[in-house]
Amino acid sequence: MFKIILLTFFIALPSFASLPKFKSTSPATPKFDVPITYNAPVKYWVKRFRTHGKKWFTTWLKRSNKYLPLMKAKLANHGLPQDLAYIAMIESGFSAKAVSSASAVGYWQFIKPTAKSYGLKMNWWIDERQDFVKSTNAAANYLSDLYRLYGDWYLTAAAYNMGETRLNRLIKKHKTKDFWKLSKKRDFPKETKDYIPKLLASILISKAPGFYGFGKVVGDNPYNYEYYFVPGGTDLHNMAYSMNIKRKSLTKLNPELKRAYIPKSIKTHKIRIPKGYTPKVKKYFESRKL
Repeated sequence: MFKIILLTFFIALPSFASLPKFKSTSPATPKFDVPITYNAPVKYWVKRFRTHGKKWFTTWLKRSNKYLPLMKAKLANHGLPQDLAYIAMIESGFSAKAVSSASAVGYWQFIKPTAKSYGLKMNWWIDERQDFVKSTNAAANYLSDLYRLYGDWYLTAAAYNMGETRLNRLIKKHKTKDFWKLSKKRDFPKETKDYIPKLLASILISKAPGFYGFGKVVGDNPYNYEYYFVPGGTDLHNMAYSMNIKRKSLTKLNPELKRAYIPKSIKTHKIRIPKGYTPKVKKYFESRKL
């Protein structure tokens, strides 16, 4: 377990001159549990999110209300800074269906080899990279391993983006473990060069949305569910229809099920159902046995 030290915005930065002044617009000064640097690259992405990227950042903020509480709790359980949950924001915009050009999938954008090494199942009927609980647990384990390697949260996030092999090679070549120095080198990948500033800008805006012009954003309602073990052969669409549940509501609770179906070869599988629906689900499966 890592000891997490909560940092105020002012403690984390080297200079007071250029800091945003939150106190006049926020009921309390935001707190952070990763170091916050407010330099030119971070300022650029703050401005970008507030202007050209405002439409999609607004969408991210709406979704964040649904996922951040769960993701932050999972990270805390692993002894990690909760603000690392914003990695999922810049990786996927909190979308289960997000797919990158490198075929990374899900909330935390796992490629297949990394996903397999951290215990996520992927086959014809299931892709656990798209499950918000299982993928977050896998991401927490991966981030924990990366932090053990680097002892620095910026390098940890950079390795999450570009891979530790490539980062290790650049650290060795340039003889520095300072992310900002590395990011200025010509052979440092642009995507990762932007990655940390994007992450920090996302954290800053999300912690004080009103200050940055996102005050009227209404967040999505958090998921409210319970678990139920269902037998193989279960079709979520038929199940939803029989119980007068919107199909979309049930499939969104179970994004790992690629076809909203559990093969008959599977004995049982744990799914999420709307809170309070256990009696109805039980009655549904009892009726199928008649």
